[in-house]
Amino acid sequence: MTVGIDLAKNVFAVHGVDEHGNAILIKPKVMREQLLPMIVRMPCPLAQSMKVPPMYSVS
Repeated sequence: MTVGIDLAKNVFAVHGVDEHGNAILIKPKVMREQLLPMIVRMPCPLAQSMKVPPMYSVS
C-alpha cells in the first residue's frame, strides 16, 4: 500500500492506494491526536516526501 498524508496544523487528509492504484484507504479528516495511532496500525513502511510552496523556498 502507498499512503499519502496531506500535512496541516491540526487536521490531516490520509489516502492509500494498492499496487494497482485502487483506493483502499480514504480518511479526509484525521485529527492530530489520531494520526500517530493510525500510522502505527498500517501494514507498510512510511517514507517522507516534502513539497515546499514557492513562497517558502530557500535560495
